[in-house]
Amino acid sequence: MEKERESLQAWKARVGQELDRVVAFWMAHSHDQEHGGFFTCLSRDGQVYDDLKYVWLQGRQVWMYCHLYRKFERFRRPELLDSAKAGGDFLLRYARVAPPGKKCAFMLTRDGRPVKVQRTIFSECFYTMAMNELWRVTGESHYQREAVEMMEQIAHWVREDPAGLGRPQLPGTPAAEPMAVPMMLLSLVEQLGDGDTEGTGSYSELGDWCVQRILQHVQRDGHAVLENVSDDGRELSGCLGRHQNPGHALEAGWFLLQHAFRKGDPGLRTHVIEKFLLLPFHSGWDPEHGGLFYFQDVDGLCPTQLEWDMKLWWPHSEAMIAFLMGYRDSGDPALLQLFYKVAEYTFCQFRDPEYGEWFGYLNREGKVSLTIKGGPFKGCFHVPRCLAMCEEMLDALLTRLGNASDCSPPSVPTR
Repeated sequence: MEKERESLQAWKARVGQELDRVVAFWMAHSHDQEHGGFFTCLSRDGQVYDDLKYVWLQGRQVWMYCHLYRKFERFRRPELLDSAKAGGDFLLRYARVAPPGKKCAFMLTRDGRPVKVQRTIFSECFYTMAMNELWRVTGESHYQREAVEMMEQIAHWVREDPAGLGRPQLPGTPAAEPMAVPMMLLSLVEQLGDGDTEGTGSYSELGDWCVQRILQHVQRDGHAVLENVSDDGRELSGCLGRHQNPGHALEAGWFLLQHAFRKGDPGLRTHVIEKFLLLPFHSGWDPEHGGLFYFQDVDGLCPTQLEWDMKLWWPHSEAMIAFLMGYRDSGDPALLQLFYKVAEYTFCQFRDPEYGEWFGYLNREGKVSLTIKGGPFKGCFHVPRCLAMCEEMLDALLTRLGNASDCSPPSVPTR
């Protein structure tokens, strides 16, 4: 027990220090003091190399700042909340392409003019997360109204009528469901229901629907998680059907673990650990150089994506969360060892000790391919979310160890 305590304490300190450095990087370099919102296209040292603003990254940064402010005493600083509110106000003014319509832009100019729209739900999802978290830290009801109304619109697009997304229904397009859609909806259910009995109840059926849709992606008699399946849960043909994303499966894994914990469902927890944590990790971990492959083909064919064998920041962030959460909820020491393995690789390969924040894009050998710290897809989200969640879980594990009266593994919570 003493050795375990020392390891957990060392990682808690390491993670906490890194979280401070990462947040400091974004606080110093990303705030647009003239127009509001955040710059995310940042070079290695924080210099802005493009002033376009991406709505999903604006929402993510607002959520991240509010979450840190709400959960960590040391981040309860006025400048963090003021920046989050400024980002939220930027979203309220400019995110929607044609108010009162709900469709949000994907990309905006620095001063908020729409540049590009995607025919997906993801800008709207992170808009919702931002508004709900702003409501939680400010108590201002207009933020929650925005969140609830947008949530209703997203659910309508996904489950009833996607016409508002603007995606044409072409005769040759397969009726495919990417795992990202029910995953993102489940994340919103957890967000809006966090600590809110009324909110949890109102979205209970939607959460169960999302879980059922995610579980359909376990295919090949339980031996593979596929990124895309048909609407009725069958494997699709061709590259689309064979496509795997190990990091995405691991992220889905911890979303499902949260749901299983809230529902008090140990059977689901066991299934998720086997199929969404261990299975994608063992198939997706590079045995030669370490790290998780970005994409794979379930039949071992060469993936068509040029970046398939790269090592990206976010799958490793999600893997750290997934394995530590799996250990916290199950007490299986093998999952803790996998957390240590992934975390050690991640800290050694991705972090930048000189300027702060993590590099996002490594080649297969683990060398930095792109020195940028942010862009259209990488902002103030995956890294600080990972570090914040891991710090909280490590702290909870240490508390549990401190309360234990014997040398057995930490007791497993029933819910």
